[in-house]
Amino acid sequence: MPSPFPGMDPYLEQPIFWSEFHSRLIVAIADALAPSLLPKYYIGVETRTYMDSSEEDLLIGIPDAVVLSAIGRQSSDQINLKEAALVAVQSRPQQITLPISVEVRERYLEVREAGTDAVITVIEVLSPKNKRKGKGRFSYEEKRQQILGSMSHLVEIDLLRGDEPMAMQGVDSIADYRIVVSQHERRPVADLYAFTLREEIPKFLLPLKEPFETTTVDLQSIVSGVYDRGGYFIRIDYRQPVPPPALSEIDWQWVEELLVSQRHNGKM
Repeated sequence: MPSPFPGMDPYLEQPIFWSEFHSRLIVAIADALAPSLLPKYYIGVETRTYMDSSEEDLLIGIPDAVVLSAIGRQSSDQINLKEAALVAVQSRPQQITLPISVEVRERYLEVREAGTDAVITVIEVLSPKNKRKGKGRFSYEEKRQQILGSMSHLVEIDLLRGDEPMAMQGVDSIADYRIVVSQHERRPVADLYAFTLREEIPKFLLPLKEPFETTTVDLQSIVSGVYDRGGYFIRIDYRQPVPPPALSEIDWQWVEELLVSQRHNGKM
């Protein structure tokens, strides 16, 4: 069953779904592009790792972080039970939360030239950590500047409405989502594919080694495939409000009408 939304489904932006969806999407993009790249190029799934302070809403859906958090709470509860008798005469302590560092692993794609292994194009699908102020954004912005100063192309896919978009100048339209294609020979000029909640995800051209050598990326088809295979239609409760950030009054009405129409037609 397809998503009721024509383009990006905003319900996938919930923390409980995003981490898994992000991982599935990275692999799906690689699998979709491989046939058009081989044998001259190949595409690899790479991992960027850094330590960052924990934010519970951003850790939901990340198995290791959830396990560690559960262990921490369990140990604390056990200690409180064992020592309750010993501290009975003391005033009850206040429960607080201390910031701890967790290992964050972020996946991205690299199109490499067969034979030389030279990185031709880097494809990034942004995560909430990349967009929210903190170590995650700093780490990504640092990597972004390295790519923009290199001979590699950059494709930056932002399917998250929340938080501050990545730095760019000359934007003349309001958008919920963005795809930036930066060819190294045209910098600092880049192509911005900006689109809203109501629109399909646009196709874009993936730059390769030779000038004007490109392949078309049908990201809408890839996202729709991930949605279907992940069974999100039976997992998402569309009776609930669209997750933050809040919609404008016009968009809210549009979403309400869309979902009511889907229910009326027996599609939900």
